Amino acid sequence: MKALRFDHFGDFSALEYREVSDPTPGGDEVVVDIHAASISPSDTKNIQGRMVGTILPRTPGRDFAGVVVAGPKNLLGQEVWGSGGDIGFTHDGSHAEKIMVPIAGVRPKPRNLTMAEAASGGVSFIAAYLGLVKVAGVNATDSVVVIGAGGSVGSAVVQIAKWRGARVIAIERHLLANDSPTGMLSDLILNPETDDLVQRVMTFTKGAGASLVYDCVGGPLFESGLAMLGQLGRQVSITSAGMRRVSFDLLDFYHRRLTLYGVDTRALNTVRSASILQQLVDGFEAGVLRPPTIAATYSLGEARTGYAEVDAGSTNGKVVLLPLT
Repeated sequence: MKALRFDHFGDFSALEYREVSDPTPGGDEVVVDIHAASISPSDTKNIQGRMVGTILPRTPGRDFAGVVVAGPKNLLGQEVWGSGGDIGFTHDGSHAEKIMVPIAGVRPKPRNLTMAEAASGGVSFIAAYLGLVKVAGVNATDSVVVIGAGGSVGSAVVQIAKWRGARVIAIERHLLANDSPTGMLSDLILNPETDDLVQRVMTFTKGAGASLVYDCVGGPLFESGLAMLGQLGRQVSITSAGMRRVSFDLLDFYHRRLTLYGVDTRALNTVRSASILQQLVDGFEAGVLRPPTIAATYSLGEARTGYAEVDAGSTNGKVVLLPLT
């Protein structure tokens, strides 16, 4: 089969498109013919040596959708999707014509999504669900602030929060399309460059403050996020753009009895990721959740171009590889 491989870290010239052996599954594994696999920012950082724990040589790629072609008879021919914080790093990933994962590492994909759509949402929606539901326990009484609401994770957070009945305040510096999930679903949209964020949140919540902040940006907006919270508020952080170190008023933090959560999808292997994807199927099939926009598609042989676009942040949506086209 054909696959992308890299045996050293560097720029995207380290990626080689070449022939490798087909995977042979054991009794607790399946092989999936990959019909679509998206490129995530963590995939580009992996090639550059900016991720921890990668074992070389390796096939990169986390998200995928395809058809089971080897494994238990009851699964053969089934259309599935998957993701994981292990594949592409310690196990060969999805930027190939085939991938081998544990049986429990794949689940039936939403029936109404194309392969490309299913492959585009894994990491983003897993991060959103993990932080909102599994960690912070979002519920219908929450007022949720989403910092960076226009990105793929932020959009997923907005959708899941509304699915759970919460009110949503979206913070995004770029103009949002009216028909985008963030634009349609948010109860209030704020621009960090023109709005007094803390004051607007306090006004919207009648002085109570938000109960939950999901921060997809970090850096200079980290402390602002904490300031938007009311008593017993909780803040989820998944990254820090531009700066790694932040500061905040510790006395204020504990007087308001705030909670800060760090969330990293890399901690979830394919099996744990698949269990979250399963929780999302009903939302997608009901049309409550929408996958990210697909900005561009490439073959495996064109993957370097796709990697460069994702790394540059020049696409408005997901870049997807189509190995079987």
